[in-house]
Amino acid sequence: MNGTRQSVVALIDGIKAGLGDDANTEVLVCPPALFIESVSSRLEGSDVKLGAQNVCQEPVSGAYTGELSASMLMEFGCNYAIIAHSERRHIYGESDELAAERLAAAVAGNVTPILCIGELLEERENGTTEQIIAQQLDAVLNLANGVELLKKTVLAYEPVWAIGTGKTASPEQAQEVHAFIRAHLAKHDEALAEGIKILYGGSVNATNAADLFGMPDIDGGLIGGASLKVNDFLAICKAAG
Repeated sequence: MNGTRQSVVALIDGIKAGLGDDANTEVLVCPPALFIESVSSRLEGSDVKLGAQNVCQEPVSGAYTGELSASMLMEFGCNYAIIAHSERRHIYGESDELAAERLAAAVAGNVTPILCIGELLEERENGTTEQIIAQQLDAVLNLANGVELLKKTVLAYEPVWAIGTGKTASPEQAQEVHAFIRAHLAKHDEALAEGIKILYGGSVNATNAADLFGMPDIDGGLIGGASLKVNDFLAICKAAG
């Protein structure tokens, strides 16, 4: 929940100019819903992709005040949607089951879900990180077509204790969880485990991005605060290339 009309224009124009025409990495921006239309217009002719910060679990229009359907997002060229960001889970109480429903609705509406998973500090300290991650993944895997849904999904591991706190999982800590995610998915489908993109989110910045992205199972980043600063975000994009 950041930005004004003026700051969003400056941010998007700065990102486009900084990336140029020969970017070596895939870049996606997910503005607040009010700015989706204007950002979509400013991204025309650019390789930068557009996503939303949430999507409704109901695929059709109806009495779901405050929600946006996948079809609404698609109308404005919004081909991605973040699902179950840690703030949605822990501030607004969204459950693993609701996350799975939102993901299924996104896929049905041809929107690529970015499913966020991750543990709280107390869960890491009591040794239940893998249990929590497995539980969040299993909410989707337990659906009748769960494997196929995840094949159309991007995952983002975001340790809640490292979001906006200045604390960051070390590259080795992040890699350990990313490797566990792939191993857990491989129990269900080897191709899924090998092909899925798993991003890391948790106080990624221009200084630590290269080390994080250098890990074998980390495919990119879900960037929070640093994405609001053009130069910092461009440095992270360069590190991902």
